[in-house]
Amino acid sequence: MALETLALSEMEFRDHVWPQLPAARPERNLPFSYVWGDLRQKSTMALTGVMSREGGMRYELIAVRFNGETDYRTYRVHRDTTLLVRDAGGVETDLRVCGSMIEQDGGWKVFSYVTAD
Repeated sequence: MALETLALSEMEFRDHVWPQLPAARPERNLPFSYVWGDLRQKSTMALTGVMSREGGMRYELIAVRFNGETDYRTYRVHRDTTLLVRDAGGVETDLRVCGSMIEQDGGWKVFSYVTAD
């Protein structure tokens, strides 16, 4: 599925994101494997739900909005992602596909497909 390629890989998460997350602090005692596994499982389940609702639909992306962000030393996490899209009939609508996106060095990846909806 093409949307999976937009998400952080395990290596990207481990090498670039994990070291700066509060969950990685030794006093939290949370192993990387647990945090990554939980994030990946929930994200995959959420993406499966999105695909069951929106799969096969064609949209034109008009704008991307976020409702909050958190800065870390080398990256920024944008939360509550909303896509403004236009369908084939010209109707514009908000679409929630992913929950958060990560921005680092001018590049973007989906952090998680889990949405608050």
